Amino acid sequence: MFDVFIIGGGVSGVSCAMILGSAQSKPFVCDKKIGILTHQKTSSLQEALFNNAYGIPSGKLGSEILIESTEQLYNNYPHIVQIAGEKALKLEGEAGNFTLTTNKNSYKAKIIVIGIGAGNPFTIEGLEEYVIPHQKAIPEKNRIQLKNTDHKVTEGIYVTGTLAGWRSQLAIAAGSGAAVATDILTLWNNGIHVQVHDSIKKQ
Repeated sequence: MFDVFIIGGGVSGVSCAMILGSAQSKPFVCDKKIGILTHQKTSSLQEALFNNAYGIPSGKLGSEILIESTEQLYNNYPHIVQIAGEKALKLEGEAGNFTLTTNKNSYKAKIIVIGIGAGNPFTIEGLEEYVIPHQKAIPEKNRIQLKNTDHKVTEGIYVTGTLAGWRSQLAIAAGSGAAVATDILTLWNNGIHVQVHDSIKKQ
């Protein structure tokens, strides 16, 4: 049973995983099991070139970021279980007891975070009732999102990035994933607000 299972190895999903991973030393996180499905084949980063993203050198390829980010996640936070080469197909259950079925396995989780793209059609069975047209994309693009309030779709299910209704910008997607991570950390901390920072003073 995972305490949190993240679907998606793009910007928002990995950003969420990194923030959760960096909080491992906190007493309300140290016993939590976190997993991420790092399926990246359909990520919009595959064809991206970055000249305008904060902190990223000009000319950086999105395909490079996809590889480097999961490597960084593994090197810094190896306790997070990365599952590559599997695609999410179906989600069943309720908060505290979800079952995610992929093309190869099934996983149990208390909380689900969905960080896949906003392409149409939506391919995870069990969430159809939440699918609506994307509110910040032009109709011609035929994008979709999941209905949510501040990233929360329903009890125990969160959505990040473009699928949460945000515009397709790397900085926005990364912030969306980080926001969900801090919401989950706050939930684990009995509602006391949490943010996680490293500092040269703490080294």
